[in-house]
Amino acid sequence: METVKSNIIKTAIVEDMRDIREGLVTLINFTDGFTCTGSYRSMEDAIPQIKHSIPDVLLSDIGLPGMSGIEGIQILKEKYPQMTILMLTVYDDDERIFDAICAGASGYLLKRTSPAKILENIREAVSGGAPMSPEVAMRVIKLFREVRPPEKVEYDLTPHETRLLKLLVEGHNYTTAAEELKVSYNTIKFHMRHIYDKLQVHSKSEAVAKALQNRLV
Repeated sequence: METVKSNIIKTAIVEDMRDIREGLVTLINFTDGFTCTGSYRSMEDAIPQIKHSIPDVLLSDIGLPGMSGIEGIQILKEKYPQMTILMLTVYDDDERIFDAICAGASGYLLKRTSPAKILENIREAVSGGAPMSPEVAMRVIKLFREVRPPEKVEYDLTPHETRLLKLLVEGHNYTTAAEELKVSYNTIKFHMRHIYDKLQVHSKSEAVAKALQNRLV
């Protein structure tokens, strides 16, 4: 009885350039521990056919005829959430990198990556890693530094001042805030002077903007 080699990494390819596609197929099929379960010229070909032999890893280009690789992997990731997807592309701009990761890609490799490194990256991805070409990794770090939300800043607001600020954020004015908190209009004005001083602002709109920006409420 023939034993099943469960440690073989099943890999599929979506690449429109024939020489690159065939080169990847040869690389994978002639490397111990790998087998190519399918190679497709477009996402329109891959999506309906891939179900017949679902790979562990999909290598996909981005610039494809018809549907883009990013659109395609989003569909495939929804259908086959366990499938690991690696982009293999010439594009190294922030927008495509970000979109690919958001669509479900586990890694992002540039086409100038050496064959040995591609195989190493596939193994890394199957083991739960997120392989990226060095240039891409640097861009990702920079990108996520830029989009990271600001740390919460403490302005020593009292619980009462925080409640009042929350009401202003929700659209209340001094009069309706006074009614909500069951205090006088002058009490609201008194507390607002302290809030303005602590936040270093001069108007209700500035206070609301700073509260939202610094996640104070």
